[in-house]
Amino acid sequence: MRKNIVMTIATGLAAFSLLMAAAASAGVIKGTVGGGKRIRRSPAVVYIANAPGPFIPPVKNPVMDQKNMTFIPHVLAIQAGTTVDFLNSDEVRHNVFSPSREKYNLGTWPQGGIKQRRFDKKGVYTQLCNVHPEMEAFIVVLDTPYFTVTKEDGSFEIAGVPAGRYTVRAWHEKLKFSKRKGVEVSADGITEVNFTPRKRRR
Repeated sequence: MRKNIVMTIATGLAAFSLLMAAAASAGVIKGTVGGGKRIRRSPAVVYIANAPGPFIPPVKNPVMDQKNMTFIPHVLAIQAGTTVDFLNSDEVRHNVFSPSREKYNLGTWPQGGIKQRRFDKKGVYTQLCNVHPEMEAFIVVLDTPYFTVTKEDGSFEIAGVPAGRYTVRAWHEKLKFSKRKGVEVSADGITEVNFTPRKRRR
């Protein structure tokens, strides 16, 4: 057990060193995702589609809470290999299950309880509660460390991107976007990328 822990720490340190070396000549991708009220209600996830990188386990597991009969956050973006803590902060019992991909069910538990799940496969996982069917959230699992979630005004920034040419994409639970964006990122430079929702056909 101790040997496995030491190996995990060593692997994490090696991956961190690689990212730090890359960050020494890294750029920034920033911009805006259009969508108005829909983006304010539900953020978009912006990510680099063809830039794999080392996985560094977070210091603390990201959290998806159930509070005031709502999943918080509504959209959680993570890198594949990350373990998520599912909390229940309400006085009522909650459940977490997903009909997406592996179709898991973490069970039902009372206030103060925590369940965990590790996400190893990329994709979008819808989160539901079978006790309260009006509750819904999304976990977006990516195979890259270069991603972010938009702010309420639709703005975003991805820092520490190694110089090179990439494809940037945006995901939203309801909006579709016109196209993928091919960009050239320079060392210590800022590259701007903007996404406009695709109009629905009448």
